Order: sequence, then structure tokens, then C-alpha cells
Amino acid sequence: MNGAAPELLDIAAMGERIAAGELSPVELVRAQLDRIEALDGGLRAYVSLYPEQAMDAASQAEREIAAGAYRGPLHGIPLAVKDLFQVAGMRRTCGSKILDEGVADSDATSVARLRRAGAIILGLLNLHEFAFGPTGINPHVGTARNPWSRDRVCGGSSSGSGCAVAASLAAGALGSDTGGSIRIPAALCGVVGLKQTYGLASRAGIYPLCASLDHGGPLTRTVRDAALLLGAIAGADDDDPTTTGAVARDYTAALAQPLDGLRIGVPRDFYFDRLHAEVAVAVQAAIGQLSDLGAAVEEVVLPFNREAIDAWNVMAQAEAYATHEGHLTRHGDELSPDVAERLLLGRDLTANQYLRARDSRMRINREMAAVLAETPVLALPTTALPAVPIETGALWVGDRKVEGWRALGQLTRLACFTGQPAISVPCGFTADGLPVGLQLLAGWFEEPTLLRVASAYEGATEWHRRRPPLAS
Repeated sequence: MNGAAPELLDIAAMGERIAAGELSPVELVRAQLDRIEALDGGLRAYVSLYPEQAMDAASQAEREIAAGAYRGPLHGIPLAVKDLFQVAGMRRTCGSKILDEGVADSDATSVARLRRAGAIILGLLNLHEFAFGPTGINPHVGTARNPWSRDRVCGGSSSGSGCAVAASLAAGALGSDTGGSIRIPAALCGVVGLKQTYGLASRAGIYPLCASLDHGGPLTRTVRDAALLLGAIAGADDDDPTTTGAVARDYTAALAQPLDGLRIGVPRDFYFDRLHAEVAVAVQAAIGQLSDLGAAVEEVVLPFNREAIDAWNVMAQAEAYATHEGHLTRHGDELSPDVAERLLLGRDLTANQYLRARDSRMRINREMAAVLAETPVLALPTTALPAVPIETGALWVGDRKVEGWRALGQLTRLACFTGQPAISVPCGFTADGLPVGLQLLAGWFEEPTLLRVASAYEGATEWHRRRPPLAS
């Protein structure tokens, strides 16, 4: 991609050219906006775009860099954020027609930190309404279309984030992940999606869904880019007490370290049951590649798999209902039917059910820690299916019709339930040209190890270099 148009470069390459004086932020942002104008009408990655703000920020970045006040590898880089984040000067909708907050006068903490690093925010990205669905199908603002096949979903709930990064409509993006909403669109759109440890990055200014499970994190075209964004947004924040003690690090520092002898566990029970055949082949080949890179790959047993998913369901449904009870009462008939139906699942849950689920999480976290003491990284599929058609929302797997809203989030909920970090990286394509994702999990605050494994795999393969035809 060295000779590529600037807006097609990854973040690290953009940053190197800006630092060397070979690329101006104004030139880059103008090219990015031109590409959005040309392509987004058919993709619907953006809910709202703010070109004048972006160009003003690019001009300011250019002046700062010319004056010797270069802030680092994100200075002058055009990014976008899910329409769940508060962004000063922009109007958040959460992908719904019932939310009317007006124009924000302050940034979510993670957005403020990106701006402090010099990044330029282009606009707000599409999503499943109120971030409560794994497909990204949205009847209110229009559904973001998968750049690899426009009749397919991008995955949810951060659909626009996956779409924008895959189609080079932003150099990188922020999404949110409560049960897989960063990793699912990353897998279905063929990009990298990172959910960091719960409490490592602030949730302040992100519209809540389930406070005990919500995370905000990056989607990018490479693992290094994800590490750069994480380094910018991580750290303690007084406005989010779950971040107390969190410390930002240089997450790029260990990316080149080899995997020799690192033990990687493969939990076949549940996570490899009933996979789409082409997903199974691609993920198995990726695990073989990790072994070829020197990792000691072995099968592990997670006896709590199904219990964790059941408990996640209780916590997510109860907290989502508590968050949106007013919306259901006043505007239930104006919500997307699938979102309203899902929210109502929490209405009749009891306090005892919720507390038992919380107790399960504490015990399961102890059991997970014991597994990770032996195998510090786990490798598994990100999704059981490739992207489903927008029209039907389902795929046939053998002789079974599988509904996307049921299946797409099954394999990503565990890491949100436990709060440990997880990443999805591209690991292949189906015969129809649809991306497949490999999911890696590590121990709490072990992002350097997680990113090291993801980077080693990425560097040994070519999947991350592929671009959908419209982005080539």
C-alpha cells in the first residue's frame, strides 16, 4: 500500500508520512472526505458527517505540526466514532428516532483523549439501535451495508464502525462492545476489533446499555493501529470509577516479540459446535498458523461456557431494561421491533436471578483465571457465521436455518461477562468472499500479550492486506 492514495493507508503509515512532512493533515482529510462523499451513499456507514469541523481541525493540526508541536502518531489522523459517543459539536442519536439530545457541548472521555493526541473526528457512525443487537439492521437510519457484499450485514452493534474501516471511509473508529459489538463487525467486515479489559478505558460519555458489561474500544485495519488507539484512550478517569488504577501503556512495544513456547488454549466445546463449515476451516487453519509460529497450542476445557452465557443474558437483559424502561413506556412502538422485544426480556427478571448471575460471574472469573494460568491466551472463532443477508437476517448452515440475531453474538459474550480483553483479527474468507474472524482472549490487563499474538498472526498472513473492491 506504499503507493496508495493517502486515505487508503493504515494509521501507522499515515502517521509516518505526516511526521516526515510527506503528507499534510489537510490533504489527508480532504481526500478522506472525498472518498466518503463518493462511496457512503451506497454503504451508509455514517449517520452524520461534519466536514467543516474536520477541515478546521486538519488546518489546526497542520499549523501545529509546522510549528514543531507534533503530538505523536495520531496527530492529523481522520477517525470516526459510533453514534453512541458524545462528541462536542455533533448530535448523537444512538441510531434511534426517539432520542433528542441536541448538539453536544463536550466529548466522551475517549473522544477527548483521541483529540488530545491530535486525531480528527469526522462524524458519527451507524449502529444497531441503542447498540442492542448483533446484526446492525436499523430501520430508522438505514442499515450499514457490508463493503464485501452490499446485500449483507456488517454485524452489530457497531456496524458503521466496521463498515467505515473496511471501506477506508475512516482510518480507524471507536465502537462499543457489551456482548461482542466491536468484535462481531470486525469479523464480518474483515478488520481488527479490540475490546480491552473492563475498566482500562473510560465509558464516560458513551450512552449506556448495560453498565456492568459495556466497553468502548477501537476498530482498525491492523493490530498496530488498534494498539495505537488503545494507548490513546486507556487510563484512569474520575468520571468513570471502574477505571480507578488503570494505567495507559505503550501497547506497540511488544508487538514484534516471538511466540516461542507461549501456551495457547483452544476451547473446542461450545465454541466450535455447529460452526458454518467455511468458518471452521478458516479458524482451524489460523490456529495451525499460531502453532507454526512457535506457540504451544493445546485443547482446554471451559466447564462454565453455557453458565456464563446464561448469566450474561440475565445481566444484560436486566440492565438494558433498567436503562431503557422509560423509552419502552413512552416510545415502545417507535423502537425497532427487535430491540423492543429484546428489551422486554428484562422486565420480569427478579432481583434473585440478577444477583445469582453476578455471583456466577465472580466464581467463573476465578475459574477462568485458573485456565489462563496454564494457557495465557485462548483462540476461538469470533462468530459462528459469516455475514447474513440484510433481507432475511439468516443463513442456512447445512440443513439448519440459523437466525443471525441468535447466533452472531454467541461466541463473543464470554469476554464481556468476565471483563477480560479480546480481539478479532481477519483469518480468511468464504467462497463467496465474506470475511472470517479469529478471536483471541487473554488475562485481565494482559493486552500486551494479546496484541503480541494477534500481531504475530497478522504478520504471518495476508488477510489484513485484502480490501473490498470498492476500497482498492
